[in-house]
Amino acid sequence: MTDRIENFTHSVTLEKDKCKGCTNCIKRCPTEAIRVHEGKATIINERCVDCGECIRACPHGAKHAVTDSMELMKKFKYCVAIPAPALYSQYRSARSRNHILTALKKLGFNDVFEVAIGAEAVSNATREFLKDSDIKRPVISTACPAVVRLIQVRFPNLIDRVLPLEAPVEVAAEMARKKALEKTKLRPEAIGIFFISPCAAKMHSKYWPSRGDYSNIDAVISFQDIYMQLRSAIKAMPEGEEENHAEASVFGVRWPNPGGESLALNINKFLAVDGIHEVVKILETIENSDKFDDVDFLEALACTGGCLGGALTVKNPFVAQIIMKSMRNEAKGKFQVNDLPKIEIDYRDILWDREMEHVPIHKLDSDIMKAMEKLERMEQLTEDLPGLDCGACGAPSCRAFAEDMVRGEAKLTDCIFKLKEKVKNLAVEMYESENREQTTADNESESLDDN
Repeated sequence: MTDRIENFTHSVTLEKDKCKGCTNCIKRCPTEAIRVHEGKATIINERCVDCGECIRACPHGAKHAVTDSMELMKKFKYCVAIPAPALYSQYRSARSRNHILTALKKLGFNDVFEVAIGAEAVSNATREFLKDSDIKRPVISTACPAVVRLIQVRFPNLIDRVLPLEAPVEVAAEMARKKALEKTKLRPEAIGIFFISPCAAKMHSKYWPSRGDYSNIDAVISFQDIYMQLRSAIKAMPEGEEENHAEASVFGVRWPNPGGESLALNINKFLAVDGIHEVVKILETIENSDKFDDVDFLEALACTGGCLGGALTVKNPFVAQIIMKSMRNEAKGKFQVNDLPKIEIDYRDILWDREMEHVPIHKLDSDIMKAMEKLERMEQLTEDLPGLDCGACGAPSCRAFAEDMVRGEAKLTDCIFKLKEKVKNLAVEMYESENREQTTADNESESLDDN
């Protein structure tokens, strides 16, 4: 798995031509993955979790997410769209979920399959897993790939609390492919599964499957890329033309909202937190204290507002919540766990087949003795810095700046306060030198006069 970590494919990328070096992004990154040097930002790939915070923070559009194109549909004989349930929140003009799902077929997809159904399957599997497992509490959800990656990068001590089950999108993709195979009798490679995604981190599901080396997802298309085409198809569809594709219950449709997963699990002692920086605070608390030991389940979502606030969504998340409520109201069932569809899936069939690994991003040197020396030097430098964490040096904090210096990626005078101090000291030295020279000259002149 080490090779997979080193070769991890990120969605979030930087267009340096658009970057103005404003440093807005470095403060928003939860893993200190961005630096600004010589007026341009750079992304440290091994630290990036694809949360999309830098995309939101950049006023110049220099950060964006790389996703797939609908042109990939030409590669397959049969294409299935699997939309994230948050897609329903993007279209106020839609009459129903079926209206949106049918409109997807108008764009050229042969069939549609709701990721919300995969969410219901994972809910059932999770409840059974929690009954059988002695996994350490609180158990941390793996529905959000940005949070999973965050734990790998920044919170290795919490890895043993992570729910080792496939995320809904991968389960839905597998179910959709199986359904398409039965329907078409085509070879598996002739069927394309296209995930319609609200966030950059979902590219993780395609390139980083946690079970096996093969993902059932063939392409990830963002809400933003498909929004206008789908909007036109929705508006052009006459009333009564909707096909019946909406099969998910209220539980599956509710999943993208904070607390939606926990509601489907019928867990009383749960904590739902959204927003990457709030997630960091909670994870820090769990790592450093026993404050949440009485909590059974932690539902952590990187985006504020859950998937409704994904970095690749179009609608304002507050507006999206209102639209989503109407979509939930027309879904099957009520918020009673007995109404949750009993989808036939054994949790053992979706267990990860590899252990989650820590990604060591703070490794200063491969030689342990040299690493210790660098760490000591780093601590000394941090203590000597102003401690303002102003970001003017291009690093998000004084400690991060000290680390950059130890790595040879920055110099002390990149700190404007240290530069100012150096200039001041130099000016004092020059002044004192000039005074000494003047005093010497005056003394020599007086000596000549005396003679």
